Amino acid sequence: MKNKHLETNPHLDQLITLATQSGASRAGIISVDDISAEENLADKGTGTNMDNMYKNLALNLVRVTESAALAAGKFLGKGLKEAGDGAAVDAMRSAFSTIDIKGAIIIGEGEKDNAPMLYNGEKVGNGNGLALDLAVDPVEGTNLLALGRPNAIAVVGASPAGSMYDPGPSYYMKKIVGPPDATDVIDIDAPVKDNLINIAKAIGKDVSELVVFVLEKPRHQQLIAKIREIGACIQLHTDGDVAGSLMAINPESDVDVMMGTGGTPEGVISACAIRALGGQMFARLDPQSEDEKKSIAAYGTKLDEILTVESLITSNDAFFAATGISGGSFLSGVKYHSKGAISHSMILNGKTGTVRFIKSHHNQPLS
Repeated sequence: MKNKHLETNPHLDQLITLATQSGASRAGIISVDDISAEENLADKGTGTNMDNMYKNLALNLVRVTESAALAAGKFLGKGLKEAGDGAAVDAMRSAFSTIDIKGAIIIGEGEKDNAPMLYNGEKVGNGNGLALDLAVDPVEGTNLLALGRPNAIAVVGASPAGSMYDPGPSYYMKKIVGPPDATDVIDIDAPVKDNLINIAKAIGKDVSELVVFVLEKPRHQQLIAKIREIGACIQLHTDGDVAGSLMAINPESDVDVMMGTGGTPEGVISACAIRALGGQMFARLDPQSEDEKKSIAAYGTKLDEILTVESLITSNDAFFAATGISGGSFLSGVKYHSKGAISHSMILNGKTGTVRFIKSHHNQPLS
């Protein structure tokens, strides 16, 4: 399916095709910054065939998110939420078809009847290579994209087949995400005050210095009041709880912890990143309507189960890729120029513990 807003833009189509089909050298990756130490044989280009498939997977996933970001970036601030998301879905689906995986969408754009592409259960990839469960969000933060606000990103999470939590018809999930040092002190059932005091102590801060990421939603009015009552700082964001999870586990971020109820799909996507980078998320499904609660019960999912990164993604071999669309706290957005575009991405490789930030130049081929 071709998005109607892209049909008259052959220049953009050429860039997306380049990001989708070319290797790293042709896509023009000019800067790679590793912020994690050890790499195994897979990253050194030796070892078993399985090692090499995992090595290739990391960069292939980035090509997928780059394709989505390049397509979506043209809609920044234009108020075309559905068109921007549709363009990214088209581009991401096309990119998946070129890579050597046997992928199954566990977290996608919704049920098959409501999502023509990247729907839950859809098979993607060319049918060769690794069998994977996939969690995708071609535009995480569609409102952010439509309104031209920061932190809209294209994201993909991957793990071996059978290792990814299937939430069924759940839309909302209560979450607390914190850095590795706070893993043993977080309790999703504890009062907000107790959690923040314990987290602050674990990471060596005073509570007044703690920065909490919270989505600015009516359901969080009491949570915000309680955080302010004990004197912690708050970053309020209208959307983007995958970005919030990444900030909470990134030692270079201003955010120390993320709290509140966000999307269930975003929770599973975030778990791929946390599994790879470190930190912890404690979560529980938190339906916001009776219909959602009944659908979850009919699906057979336990509402009272406390979920962790280990139960959401049961394998250590988790991968996460993200490319900035609108720019923001940790990833710059897509920048278009006369010869093509520049994108900024990150890869998290749970198999090696490696984190890479990649700057890619997507230049038009010489005629």
